[in-house]
Amino acid sequence: MEYPSKLKKDIMEQSKNFQLEGFLPGRGAENADVMLVAEAPGKTEIKTQVPFSGQAGKGLDTALDRIDLHREDIYMTSVVRCRPYSVKKKGEKQTYPNRTPSKTEIRLFAPLFDFEVATVQPKIIVAMGNSALKRLLGNHYNISSYHGQTLQQSIYKLSKDRKNYEETKESYMIFPMYHPAAILYNRNLKETMSEDWARLSELIQKVTTEKSE
Repeated sequence: MEYPSKLKKDIMEQSKNFQLEGFLPGRGAENADVMLVAEAPGKTEIKTQVPFSGQAGKGLDTALDRIDLHREDIYMTSVVRCRPYSVKKKGEKQTYPNRTPSKTEIRLFAPLFDFEVATVQPKIIVAMGNSALKRLLGNHYNISSYHGQTLQQSIYKLSKDRKNYEETKESYMIFPMYHPAAILYNRNLKETMSEDWARLSELIQKVTTEKSE
């Protein structure tokens, strides 16, 4: 997606104050009914410039294939557009692993995310993971409690002064899910995630049918 140049430039300039690297724009159909929202790109995504790359990407592609959905049919983005990293030292060796973005970093990129939602106007927003869900609906929401449910309500967008979030006038269909990478760390989620994808498939079919009537 092409973002307003001044908006992106201002945000990238401010991002230099944080441990962030690279930039990955949202990708997919800009008139998509379904928008997948993740936390932030990882090292692989920054390198390939493809959302949901690597092992997590393979899991996503498998799930999409099962419900007869393709990457080109949807829009994929994240609440932070750069890779958040930490610096870790072990002896003389220094590494830069991925980390969870801070609330300040998520707010920094909020104008870009708000622009994407306003541009795409998705029928269904799939919040993949806690960072995405909390950015959309607030801190009292969590994936473990709301995954696999359809929530019809307003979402949060950044205020004009960029200091606070405010609720949108529009109502959106939010579908919280575990991020595809979650199964790499907890194999017990396999059945749960499979059931959630089946529910999402039913929701998409319902929305598509209503749209064509």
